[in-house]
Amino acid sequence: MEYTNLGRTALRVSRLCLGTMHFGPNTDEAGSHAIMDRARDLGIDFFDTADTYGRRRGEGVTERIIGNWFAADPSRRDRVVLATKVYGVMGDGVNDRGLSARHIVAGCEASLRRLRTDRIDLYQMHHVDRSAPWAEVWQAMDMLVAQGKVLYVGSSNFAGWHIAAAQEAADRRNSLGLVSEQCIYNLLNRRVESEVLPAAEHYGLGVLPWSPLAGGALSGALAKRESGTTGRTGSPGTLKTIDVHRHQLQSWEDFCRRRGQAPGELATAWLLAQPTVTAPIIGPRTVAQLDGIRRSLDIRIDDETARRLDEIFPPVGVGPEAWAW
Repeated sequence: MEYTNLGRTALRVSRLCLGTMHFGPNTDEAGSHAIMDRARDLGIDFFDTADTYGRRRGEGVTERIIGNWFAADPSRRDRVVLATKVYGVMGDGVNDRGLSARHIVAGCEASLRRLRTDRIDLYQMHHVDRSAPWAEVWQAMDMLVAQGKVLYVGSSNFAGWHIAAAQEAADRRNSLGLVSEQCIYNLLNRRVESEVLPAAEHYGLGVLPWSPLAGGALSGALAKRESGTTGRTGSPGTLKTIDVHRHQLQSWEDFCRRRGQAPGELATAWLLAQPTVTAPIIGPRTVAQLDGIRRSLDIRIDDETARRLDEIFPPVGVGPEAWAW
């Protein structure tokens, strides 16, 4: 396993981050624990979750599964960099959502209980809350950091200007501020290259791409449909993506076939080669899937490969040069 710093911090994390969204809805607790065991065997020490994962509102199903894994062997906790999130709807109350100071603090306390830990290494705002002043957000986050319940703060699904506004507000408080941004980023969706990635680079944020395989569309979806082994690539959202991008995906799969590499592994390797990316968030549903994704670390993207991928999946370009002189 390779390791790198999380953004501008001294915290070292594995180049692959274990995403846990499938824990509960698609993978039972025993299977989830097996995936976490295997991740640690492979050297993956960066786990990402969220209070809303599990598809049962307010129950924090996925966090509970992870907490039970920690409880079975308390030594595991110190060997994992644990990230979770706050923002989503967690109850029927008007304050059971968003980024008010009240919900941030209450959400942290609830996540700590479910995860069976005394601290969250990376506490991420799952979405921007346009009604919450940054002074209020940072008051709550700074208090949690001072109490030792949160070590670092990150963002997720922020626009470039949200990152700038949040970081400038943190600087005025002499706070460390954001250390990471978790965003959708893959070969089919490169929009963050326009402003989010430049903002992250400017402020020293590590980038954690979610959906690195575009919901399975980049995992060889066309070949899987032909062979009748669609799996997740048969979901309505992925089928729509395939229909819209069929020509690109055919060129992509032909390219991977000529190289003798699995599409999912090459797509992940491409993200790993991007200078602002700390760790793609991989979301295996089985141990076998995890073992396959691990091989992406052994792939090197040379200049010719990068050029061909830019031809198949054209880059957006950095703003404002992307749309103005």
